[in-house]
Amino acid sequence: MISFSKEEFAPFYANYIGLADKENSIIQGLTVQLNETVLFFQSIPTNKLEFKYAVGKWTIKDLLLHLIDVERIFAYRALRIARNDTTELSGFEEDDYVIEANATSREMESIIEEYVSVRNATLTLYKSFTKEQLLRLGKASNCSVSVRAIGYIIQGHEKHHLNIISERYL
Repeated sequence: MISFSKEEFAPFYANYIGLADKENSIIQGLTVQLNETVLFFQSIPTNKLEFKYAVGKWTIKDLLLHLIDVERIFAYRALRIARNDTTELSGFEEDDYVIEANATSREMESIIEEYVSVRNATLTLYKSFTKEQLLRLGKASNCSVSVRAIGYIIQGHEKHHLNIISERYL
């Protein structure tokens, strides 16, 4: 089991870290999750893809595009920190991204294809990191974070949203 120092992630990421597969490497966890997530989204009935369980909530298609956007942003953060870029990285407004992603105009198959592409890019990136780079700390959203923690945050964030879909949408 992996243990983290308190400098490796902000407290608001603790839930995501808790949901991540820390029994395995980042690469193993992301790979297993890739296959499970694709099967999960492929199994959702078409009539549920644009369902919202409450006013102001996202659709399932919105949620998958949100996962894609967040993974891209976090992988970018991991790259910058791993390459020893000491520039503090800003946050982002997830609701604005969801609006601009325009999920309703997309076919689910193309969104899943994009997810697979992004996850494969993240896997390739994480395979390139050395042990030293994985432990490197940087600043993002006004908080300290390690490259290693980002890999587990990506996993836990996805698991969090898949749980919400299972509980509230299906």
